[in-house]
Amino acid sequence: MDDPRLRAIVFAVADAADHALTLWAGGDTRVRQWEKVPGHPVCEADLAVDAMLREQLAAIDPDAGWLSEETADTVHRLGVPRVWVVDPIDGTRDYLRGRPGWAVSVALVEHGAVSIGILAAPARNELWIAQAGKGATRNGRALRAGTRTILPGARVPADQLPRIDRDLLAVPKPNSIALRMAMVAADEADLVATVRWGSEWDVAASALIAQEAGAIVTDALGAPLRFNRPQPTAFGLLCCAPGIHAAALDRLAPRARDILAQNATN
Repeated sequence: MDDPRLRAIVFAVADAADHALTLWAGGDTRVRQWEKVPGHPVCEADLAVDAMLREQLAAIDPDAGWLSEETADTVHRLGVPRVWVVDPIDGTRDYLRGRPGWAVSVALVEHGAVSIGILAAPARNELWIAQAGKGATRNGRALRAGTRTILPGARVPADQLPRIDRDLLAVPKPNSIALRMAMVAADEADLVATVRWGSEWDVAASALIAQEAGAIVTDALGAPLRFNRPQPTAFGLLCCAPGIHAAALDRLAPRARDILAQNATN
């Protein structure tokens, strides 16, 4: 890492992740927890890591805006060229269950595109780093997405596949969607897909990691992802090996259109 700014960012993210690991204490779930809304847990570690990252990242780039799952959003970020997009603990359910499938996710977005993406998964001893145009690594080793060209048999991180997708192969699934996308970057999975509204902080860092490893990342209708939008969400996600993107999109997009049409009529 020759870039001193990148070194500082990586240190800040790794430091925050170590703090999260200390609070996690190898799976001790006695941290205070509650639900922001039904079905969406949060805990005191989420807030502690969020505050720690905001302080340290602001010291690195005080002019950058801030968009985080655990901080109230403001319009300030829309008027600045750079924005930190942060999920302090992606995969909070695994964190609270004492499982290692969680990560600290930090992206630096410039003019709508991710320029730096970092995932720190200390319970898995993993540090993922990507820079736009400079590739992606895990623990210092370069990443390359898979070369699969046939959709049937594609590896999908999932607890269980729906009947319509039984021609795919389920592989172990971390709760963190960022880590699932990183699995595609590392050729440990071929496909990650969703057909629901998702937030930018869930996928910003991992989108760059996957893309820099050669994967294709779009929304559920095949459109490229843009970040720091006024409403920081996108409908669905498709992150996959490049050779199966067209076939996966052919399967996913009709489902996405049906869901959007149903929502529009309700």
